Amino acid sequence: MILFTGIFIIVAVLALILSKKVSALTALIVVPIAGALIAGFGLETADFAIAGIKKIAPVATMFIFAILFFGVLTDAGMFDPIINFILKIVGNSPVKITIGAAVLAMIVHLDGSGAVTFLITIPAMLPLFDKLKMDRKILAAVVALGAGTMNLVPWGGPTLRAATALHVEITELYNPIMIPQLCGLLFVVLIAGMLGRKEARRLKLDSKNIDIEITSRQLSEEELRTRRPKLFWFNIVLTIATIGTLISGIISPAIIFMLGVTIALVVNYPSLKDQRERIDAHAKASLLMASILLAAGVFTGIMQESGMISTMAQEAVKVIPPEFGKHIPAIVASISMPLSLFFDPDSYYFGVMPVLAEVSSGLGVDPISIAHASLLGQMTTGFPLSPLTATTFLLVGLTEIDLADHQRFTFKYAFLTTIVMAIVSILIGVFPL
Repeated sequence: MILFTGIFIIVAVLALILSKKVSALTALIVVPIAGALIAGFGLETADFAIAGIKKIAPVATMFIFAILFFGVLTDAGMFDPIINFILKIVGNSPVKITIGAAVLAMIVHLDGSGAVTFLITIPAMLPLFDKLKMDRKILAAVVALGAGTMNLVPWGGPTLRAATALHVEITELYNPIMIPQLCGLLFVVLIAGMLGRKEARRLKLDSKNIDIEITSRQLSEEELRTRRPKLFWFNIVLTIATIGTLISGIISPAIIFMLGVTIALVVNYPSLKDQRERIDAHAKASLLMASILLAAGVFTGIMQESGMISTMAQEAVKVIPPEFGKHIPAIVASISMPLSLFFDPDSYYFGVMPVLAEVSSGLGVDPISIAHASLLGQMTTGFPLSPLTATTFLLVGLTEIDLADHQRFTFKYAFLTTIVMAIVSILIGVFPL
């Protein structure tokens, strides 16, 4: 009974989320509760759900305050000098312009928001591409690659979901894949440079006969009102200290970002009115994701505490050859990026990945390696190409290109980036081949 109930719950959750008949929030709460009640767990179901919520509460807390932290620093203008510096140094060289677009996307995506990244990066770089008559598909590609690879950050949606699903510490999950991510970012820069050189040859561009005067990003009156340019270096030091402390693992990530938000607000916006406005400006984004994480706590709590996940895994282990087990992480890594086209992050990280992790555990493979493998592509390098994410449509809308053209052009580069990170992960022992 438990086996079939578990299968039913996972299939139902996947079907409802992918069909968009109900919200992910509703599916993650209602389906597992109904399934557990049908299976005869009665009032124990509530205990299972609470156990799951307690385990992921620190992750949800970290996400709320991480979004507020980077939101406040963005409002204060921490990224403005960096953006203007990049616009100034790229000049009229297609190679520098494509590399600049990729690096700018990486920097802006520090806040983990694809929408913010695209809304800042595309309008800043598009005039340069149009001035030189460069292919807009290249702009969409390098920005997508930069943002996608950066989406592995500890406060990014995929990493938070993976940590929530497996009930592991963010630093335990992220630190082993930090080096593969850095290698992936370097590979993106190399791809951007290659695309820039190809475009320069195609257009026969010569820097001597091109004149470009675009050296800064234009800000609205509201953006200018919230800027604090005199605090740029303070905010840079605060960001470095916050991220460094997070990676060190000496303090809980939730506490780090709670302190970071407090300091950022008090120093940049001493007025209580301004502080409330900044919190209100980012409350919607932070609470929406936090509510999904808490709902996922209900789902994972019921599935794990009731024994459904372990029962399904035990049955799967019986039919999988033991020697095949060590290859599962490498296989997952190799298909993780294409899986973004078929599974949205909620359905994959809360429905598919926990089962794969439990099966791996039964075959003698550390389940966290499945999360590492998944993060190398599933809604990281893959999210800016997936039709299941709204930000993909924002990207193609801002660049005014067709989604199919964007996918055909960018897919191979996103897939290669994932493979590069997977190879590095294998070489340094994150997971076996």
